[in-house]
Amino acid sequence: MTKQSQNERRESPAKPDKAAFVIAAGLAVLAIVIFWNTATMGGAANYARIGPAAFPYAISAGLFILAIWTAVEAWRGDFPERGPQETVPILWIVGGLAAQMLLLNIVGFSIATGLLFAATARGFGRGPLWQTIPIGIVLAFVIWFVFAKGLQLSLPAGPLEQLF
Repeated sequence: MTKQSQNERRESPAKPDKAAFVIAAGLAVLAIVIFWNTATMGGAANYARIGPAAFPYAISAGLFILAIWTAVEAWRGDFPERGPQETVPILWIVGGLAAQMLLLNIVGFSIATGLLFAATARGFGRGPLWQTIPIGIVLAFVIWFVFAKGLQLSLPAGPLEQLF
C-alpha cells in the first residue's frame, strides 16, 4: 500500500461493515453453543485436569476471540471491499446439494452425488451437464465402491449399486 493511499485511508473515516458484524455474531453464537454443549455434557471424566471437555472449551474460546476480533475490525471498517456477489453459481451448488439430499435414498449414492458434482461444476462454470453428470456418477460410484466394499461402510445403495 502506498503512502498516499494510507493517508487517504486515515483521513476518510471508514464506515462499519454490517456484513462483518453478522459474521462476528455468528462466530459468537457458535462459540456459546459449543461452550454450553460442553458444559452440559454428561459423563465427562472428572479425574483428570485435561479431559475430553478441554478441546471443545479451547475451540469455543478461540471462536469467541475471533468473534471479538472480527467485530473490532468491522467497527473500524478495515475489511477489504468485496466484489459483486453472483447468486447464480450459489443457486446451482445449493440446488445440487438439495437434489442430492432428496434423491439419496431413492436413486442411491452414485447417481445423487453425481448430480451434485455436475451442479457444482456448473456453478463453477465448468463443462456442460451432459458431460459432467456421467463423470460425477462414475467418480461417486468409485467412492461408493471403496467405502461399501473395501471398508465395509454403509452408504445408500440405489439401482446402480445393486448391480454390484
